[in-house]
Parts: sequence; C-alpha cells; structure tokens
Amino acid sequence: MSWAYLLFAGLLEVVWASSMKLSHGFTRPIPSLITLATMAASFWLLAMAMRTIPLGTAYTVWTGIGSIGAFIVGVIMLAEPINATRIFAVALIVSGLVLLKLSSS
Repeated sequence: MSWAYLLFAGLLEVVWASSMKLSHGFTRPIPSLITLATMAASFWLLAMAMRTIPLGTAYTVWTGIGSIGAFIVGVIMLAEPINATRIFAVALIVSGLVLLKLSSS
C-alpha cells in the first residue's frame, strides 16, 4: 500500500507543479487553490508512504515521478522544447527510479 501512496503522491506533485505554473505567481485564484490543495495531499501521501519506505527511496521516487511528469506536461501542454539530451536525462531518472524500487525490500 505504501508504494501506491507514493505513486499517487508523485502524481499529485505533477498536478501541483503544473498548476503552480498556471497560477502565475499565485495571482490566479483557481490554479492557486489547486496548487495548495494538491500540494497538501501530495505531502500527506508521501508521509504515509514513509511509514514503511526508507526516506531516501521515498523522497527520490516522489521527486522523480514529479520531475518526469512535469517534463511530460511541459512538453505536451506548454510546448517546451524537447531534444535528445533532455530525453536522455529523463531516461536516466527513470533508470534510477527502477533501480531504487528493485533494491528496496
């Protein structure tokens, strides 16, 4: 169950990071509220996951999911640039996350 909490916490990190961008520095009310609500939920789920998953693993997976998700949202929804170097960097993050999951007991 902890890994499910961690997965959802990471997905919510993508939502709050994306909505923070859309809030334009917290000047737009709806994206600002979405940011704060999903941020709180993401932190809570991360804390629940950390009951059984080691700190280093949980935090790295959480930020990794958020990083990869934010990259995907940026490319697809915000027309951010994509090139081979950026894709390679994301592949390295994914590789690290897989290795962390495989090495956890």
